[in-house]
Amino acid sequence: MPDLPFVPAAQWTDRRHIRGLRGELVALAYLVSCGWEIEAHRFRLGRHDLDLVARRRGLIAFVEVKTRKSLRCGAPAEAVSVRKRTILAKVAGCWRARFGRAGDDYRFDLVSVCEGALGAPAVEHVPDAWRV
Repeated sequence: MPDLPFVPAAQWTDRRHIRGLRGELVALAYLVSCGWEIEAHRFRLGRHDLDLVARRRGLIAFVEVKTRKSLRCGAPAEAVSVRKRTILAKVAGCWRARFGRAGDDYRFDLVSVCEGALGAPAVEHVPDAWRV
């Protein structure tokens, strides 16, 4: 499968992609404010990616970010299926092989961002949201 050409975010037209990127940036800022260092944003393996890879001392969190306008279609955590978790584990294994350090601990976190009609988005961080 050929790689798609790079398209700058400023030229994106799909509102879902734009909302997702906005949510990732909100989650990134939230995690940094909580003392995490961001190791990677959108680490790719083929057509799959890890939204964020965050570090706090020897703990690495592979963070899946789910952004919603409302909870009408369900909670963000419900959107992380078993298949999606399997894919994330594969990509995380690649990141770990390339950049992991001896003694690091690893987990999968979920950050949900709910963009309300007014005010700042609501952010919820679920540490160790699932295990592989």
